[in-house]
Amino acid sequence: MTPRPETSEVVPGALVDDAAIPPWLRALTGNVTAVSDSVNNRGGDRTRIAAMLMSGTKRRTAAVLVLFAGSWDADPDYPGGLPADVEVLLLQRASTLRQHSGQVAFPGGAHDVGESFPVDTALREATEETALDPAGVDVLATLPSFPVPPSGFDVVPVIGYWRNPSDVHAVDPAETAHVARVNLRELLSARSRFQVQRKVLGGSVYKGPAFMVDGLLVWGFTGGLIAAISDAAGWDVPWDHSDVRQLDAAIAAAERSAGVEGSPR
Repeated sequence: MTPRPETSEVVPGALVDDAAIPPWLRALTGNVTAVSDSVNNRGGDRTRIAAMLMSGTKRRTAAVLVLFAGSWDADPDYPGGLPADVEVLLLQRASTLRQHSGQVAFPGGAHDVGESFPVDTALREATEETALDPAGVDVLATLPSFPVPPSGFDVVPVIGYWRNPSDVHAVDPAETAHVARVNLRELLSARSRFQVQRKVLGGSVYKGPAFMVDGLLVWGFTGGLIAAISDAAGWDVPWDHSDVRQLDAAIAAAERSAGVEGSPR
């Protein structure tokens, strides 16, 4: 079998020529380090806390699939050319899981020995979790890896374009509560964006990007990555950075919203 690669061996960047990439994604795939720059320039909270929590621990490799569906052509009237119908594939973890229970995430998981990392890992995990047909996915680029405590993973995001979207659903209810195709403009709109904060390690305050749409609260690694991708791709619209909410209150608000709206996902 192929030896298990370390994330340091993965060279981030575009995997195909620009002609095979939708125009509204080219700013992202052409400068993938801008994503990590955006994370590091948010004030250092996430980077500092992640480094502290994972100091001295053996990190495991994992990959997530950041999958976009929508029109090929850019919208010249929207920042970064983002078309009105672009969606991103997200899922909500089951509330019974030991780690990251109830959180919204990209499909993904740990690398299996013998498979090509990170692309095959991301596609396999997405298929296992959402019943995605990988034949309809064009893999475009890989981003730099990010440490994710407390799970101890170094995660490599894989950017994909859903050329031929297939039906998706939660394959295993013990692992996944919902699968959602979320409109990206709605997710990035000013009414959906804010920040959440909470105390960690008995006193340090975590503060990071968050989004609320369709009863889904997106925060933590996934919220931070979406915010950094939007910044790097030029999709940001003005929003209220001073809107900072306590995480527990935001989670409760999302649960109430999901209960009122039902489960459109």
